[in-house]
Amino acid sequence: MLPEPVMLYDTPRAPNPRRVRIFLAEKGIELPTTPVDIMAGEQFRDYRERVGSHNVPALELSDGTVLTETVTICRYLESIHPTPNLLGEDALEAARIEMWSRRMEFQLMMPVAFVARHGIPAMGVLEHGEQCPEWAAANGPRVDAALVWLEEALSGRDWLASDRFTLADITAFATLGFMRLIKKRVPEDHAATQAWLSRCADRGTMVD
Repeated sequence: MLPEPVMLYDTPRAPNPRRVRIFLAEKGIELPTTPVDIMAGEQFRDYRERVGSHNVPALELSDGTVLTETVTICRYLESIHPTPNLLGEDALEAARIEMWSRRMEFQLMMPVAFVARHGIPAMGVLEHGEQCPEWAAANGPRVDAALVWLEEALSGRDWLASDRFTLADITAFATLGFMRLIKKRVPEDHAATQAWLSRCADRGTMVD
């Protein structure tokens, strides 16, 4: 029998922990949580010694194993709580979900993160004080271009990777929410994206 999850190490506002929180809500799983104050640098001290990485979130299991990396955590949760399926019913669907989730990470989440981490002075702690404002400025247009790309991708479809809600949609929703840090929103005239956002919100699982 596989060990059970016993603790989620979590932090607010960051998109990856939110992806796991939404995944848990979709599965109907409740877990105790331990907050990690990344703005105070906690992830670089005792937390890193405990989990073996500075990345948040992390999932502690009943046998003492600690898993990091968002998709790794989601895969484990799906293996012990297989319904509703969020990662693919077969190899092809799983590949499509992984593809779209990774596209969202590379084409939108990372540019948003670069704008925030290098353009917001208070977030310098995440870069050990080595911010590059020019890199933040360079990624602003990449965010805008990715929003256009997403609008085109969602045109004519209800969900991003499949004919149903999946991890790819969770990744996209958390990424768009992350844009609040850089004071950017989905343009009102992006009708397909706005309709998709409404469908996601109507699920009642899009926890902050």
